[in-house]
Amino acid sequence: MPPNDTSAAPSTLPDFETLCASFAPRVVDWQRQHGRHRLPWQQTRDPYRVWLSEIMLQQTQVSTVLGYYERFLQRFPDVVALADAPLDEVLAAWSGLGYYSRARNLHRCAQVVRDQWAGHFPPRAADLAELPGIGRSTAAAIAAFCFGERAAILDGNVKRVLTRVLGYGQDLASSRHERELWTLAEQLLPAGGLGIESYTQGLMDLGATICLARSPSCLLCPAQGVCRGRAEGRPEAYPVKTRKLKRSRRENWWLWLEHEDSVWLTQRPETGVWAGLFCLPEFASLAALEDVAAPLGGTATAQATIEHALTHFDWVLHPVRLPVDSAPAWRGGQWVPYERLGEVGLPAPLRKLLARR
Repeated sequence: MPPNDTSAAPSTLPDFETLCASFAPRVVDWQRQHGRHRLPWQQTRDPYRVWLSEIMLQQTQVSTVLGYYERFLQRFPDVVALADAPLDEVLAAWSGLGYYSRARNLHRCAQVVRDQWAGHFPPRAADLAELPGIGRSTAAAIAAFCFGERAAILDGNVKRVLTRVLGYGQDLASSRHERELWTLAEQLLPAGGLGIESYTQGLMDLGATICLARSPSCLLCPAQGVCRGRAEGRPEAYPVKTRKLKRSRRENWWLWLEHEDSVWLTQRPETGVWAGLFCLPEFASLAALEDVAAPLGGTATAQATIEHALTHFDWVLHPVRLPVDSAPAWRGGQWVPYERLGEVGLPAPLRKLLARR
């Protein structure tokens, strides 16, 4: 029978009280035997390193985070070093990870920890959740892993695990139902004597490796005998969330202006897409770009179109490359030598484009 087979479901399931007594031990035992143990942020109880990993892992795969995590720590070895660094350096180190609001919140949070907590993260989840960019689930993970606090996590992967085990079919687009699931997650926490760290890590590991959104490996799951989603033969039906993002399409033109092995970059506004990052001048149409480029002389060359998918829309970008003999100095930008591009924060599509020059 294949690992993702869900046909052999148990005929009886425990009531909620019995489930509360049995679920956590199942998860803890499974994690200690089969869970992930070699990730670099698992070898420490330093809240700075755990916090950094939790923020990086939001919306980003482990395989991608591994390299960034080590390089980031080399540049910013502790929370004070991060707080003291200019934001541009932080954005440069983050460049390519995407969702750049995480990097700005990371920097702002480090400054709050430095200034209000004497450079030490508070040990309670309730206080951690008040820091910039740290939500309730991330705060609970830090508190559990670093301080042993009995706190529930509920990130996207864990929501999937718990809604399937519980058969929780309420619409999580509703804040009321989200609160109900938080209450259930707290009731499922292990009793005293069981390691909260192993339980928390176990839930994360199950969601990341076993209880997948599609084709869950139910026969490898420690909760297979108590999972209502599997008993119904439709674990993929959970979680329920009806509110869908409406995607749109955006099209812009980039002016790739070059002079003596430097490129002209402008810094984007502090809000919106790629906030605070450096970018090529952006235009709403080719005609608008040509109006600006024509007085500069030189020969403009259209480059390959870039199609970049963001959370809410698909972005089509048309770079136009223009080497010039004299260097204009418009307001709101600067000439950056190609050899120093690693020192500024660039969105990933632009960094790839400039690297191919």
